[in-house]
Amino acid sequence: MADLLGSILSSMEKPPSLGDQETRRKARASCCHFLPPEQAARLKKLQEQEKQQKVEFRKRMEKEVSDFIQDSGQIKKKFQPMNKIERSILHDVVEVAGLTSFSFGEDDECRYVMIFKKEFAPSDEELDSYRRGEEWDPQKAEEKRRLKELAQRQEEEAAQQGPVVVSPASDYKDKYSHLIGKGAAKDAAHMLQANKTYGCVPVANKRDTRSIEEAMNEIRAKKRLRQSGEELPSTS
Repeated sequence: MADLLGSILSSMEKPPSLGDQETRRKARASCCHFLPPEQAARLKKLQEQEKQQKVEFRKRMEKEVSDFIQDSGQIKKKFQPMNKIERSILHDVVEVAGLTSFSFGEDDECRYVMIFKKEFAPSDEELDSYRRGEEWDPQKAEEKRRLKELAQRQEEEAAQQGPVVVSPASDYKDKYSHLIGKGAAKDAAHMLQANKTYGCVPVANKRDTRSIEEAMNEIRAKKRLRQSGEELPSTS
């Protein structure tokens, strides 16, 4: 079964490739055989008109590109918006002429082609400007580049110098010396003492210097004195 299927597939013709213009022409011509005579004739006429329009458009683009090359005062040329087929033809003409071309514009209907002479090929910044829909100004671009280089050099110099130490313009003690005096805070710190009237008792006064035996004897004496007071008879 597999051998039979393989033999059938090998005997079939391969589909025409996209780049084979002659095959596509034959395929379009074969389609006309399946149409009524009037429609087939109309389709063939439209195909001939389309082909003639492409030929005329290519000749016109070749003339404009040739004039552009001979004009020494022009370094680039911007064309009017074109459809995809026309842009493809123009890119091919430019490549044959040895020039450089780019397409710009977001919408397919508004896309246009710009061509440049080889010795004046656009920079990446210029291409980005066209892609954003902006006009290219060499003077503004040079000023922007100069400022960028200056900022970069300043950053490199600052990195080499290390962190910047910021010092105050004046000392706050000097600013308020007429109110507190220059040595007021230092003198107050040395003169600070505990005030006993506010319950601040030195640690030495809190330490009990009695021995355990002396303390126990005092507790027993107080206990006997309290018990003897309770045993006395009332005098009433």
